[in-house]
Amino acid sequence: MSVSTMSYDAIVVGSGPGGATVAKELAAKGQKVLMMDWGGDEPIQGSYLQAAEMGLVPGKSLLFTYKGLSMVRGITAGGSSILYYATAFEPPLEMLRGYGVDIEEEVRQVKEELPIAPLKDSLIGPMAKRIMESARELGYDWHPLNKYVYQDKCRADCDKCNLGCPYGAKWSARMFVDEFKTHTNCRFIARAKTRKVLVENGKAVGVEYSAGGQTQKAYAPVVILGAGGIGTPVILRASGIYAAGYDYFFDPLICVMGTIPEDLGGREFPMATGAHMSDEGYVMTDMTVPKVAYQGFTAQVGRAHKLFSHSRTLQIMIKAKDTLGGKLTDAGGVRKKLIPQDDAKLMKGYERAKEILKNTGAKDIYKSWCIAAHPGGTAKIGDIVDPDLKTFKYDNLYVCDCSVIPEAWGLPPSLTLVALGKRLASHLAAEPNNEERDSQAHAA
Repeated sequence: MSVSTMSYDAIVVGSGPGGATVAKELAAKGQKVLMMDWGGDEPIQGSYLQAAEMGLVPGKSLLFTYKGLSMVRGITAGGSSILYYATAFEPPLEMLRGYGVDIEEEVRQVKEELPIAPLKDSLIGPMAKRIMESARELGYDWHPLNKYVYQDKCRADCDKCNLGCPYGAKWSARMFVDEFKTHTNCRFIARAKTRKVLVENGKAVGVEYSAGGQTQKAYAPVVILGAGGIGTPVILRASGIYAAGYDYFFDPLICVMGTIPEDLGGREFPMATGAHMSDEGYVMTDMTVPKVAYQGFTAQVGRAHKLFSHSRTLQIMIKAKDTLGGKLTDAGGVRKKLIPQDDAKLMKGYERAKEILKNTGAKDIYKSWCIAAHPGGTAKIGDIVDPDLKTFKYDNLYVCDCSVIPEAWGLPPSLTLVALGKRLASHLAAEPNNEERDSQAHAA
């Protein structure tokens, strides 16, 4: 039986933290779910080549905006969580309540289910410790950060955290995808690019997608888009919701680097420790990236003499809460400039980072170019979707990814997205009109 003629209770597009959570939860409740992702689902190897295929393909996973600013997103089963640093920042509960969304109970459940805790001391690398000690000497509230890590599987002196983690130590949404696959009444399709949502009489009834060089269709009475802050608005526009993809955030960041005399190895878990300067609008963390990434940052800014100083270079990341603005093109091109206030936040963080690095004894301090991470706000609650994450324009069409976050926030969103996914799955499972939806799907 082809996908186009099979009957599903729901289709989930995208398998990042939001989409994978919805799919897994609905499958566990006995629903027949089809989940698809533009990326592949090959086993994680933890290699530079595989990471580049998932996150550094120009025009696909590597996007460019004005002034050379680049944005990286993971195109793979599990989404960007495969490449992320597994930091579990607290969700913006009060901000979301202001839009009619309360996820406090779901956050509690997620914290019980996932391995969220600071790394034990033996897993915090010497570079992170050196930076934390310096920051504390200067009076900063710098402390170990909560991480999604199965710490009994984690290895010290390892730099594979943002290459996918082949050891199963770092939690990612890929683990939810794998759990989803164990349900015999559900199906996962890799390398399937969704083009648009199929709509009849104002209701979503399925999706049109490309896979294996062919255009195909799949039908279900509920469609959930979890294709990310860039992918979801592109699909929404192609489906007739033209207001998606405007006035968004993309959390710009820079890395600040300084060289010390000692060789500390350069292989450790990034973002192990940090300080949230909430009043100033940015977060500072250690950022010991793998050697190749370090060399890329260094070459960008013309520091050729530093290319082989990775194991002696301390790195601090400054990530700012940027002002909403810009637009996406219909093809997913990023068109946004940082305004002076946003640049000022990064520069304030830069000055603080220089102070911390100088206190460690670091010399020749410099910063990388600006890059961006986890874009969101492209299908905001109150704008494109209601508090139940259903689109205002079409019934039975939902969004569950960073697109729905209504305000700039400036912190990694994964804990928030998993909680939103649990909340949406509970809402959909409780809907009273499942029989009506089933009849619609069969008719389609």
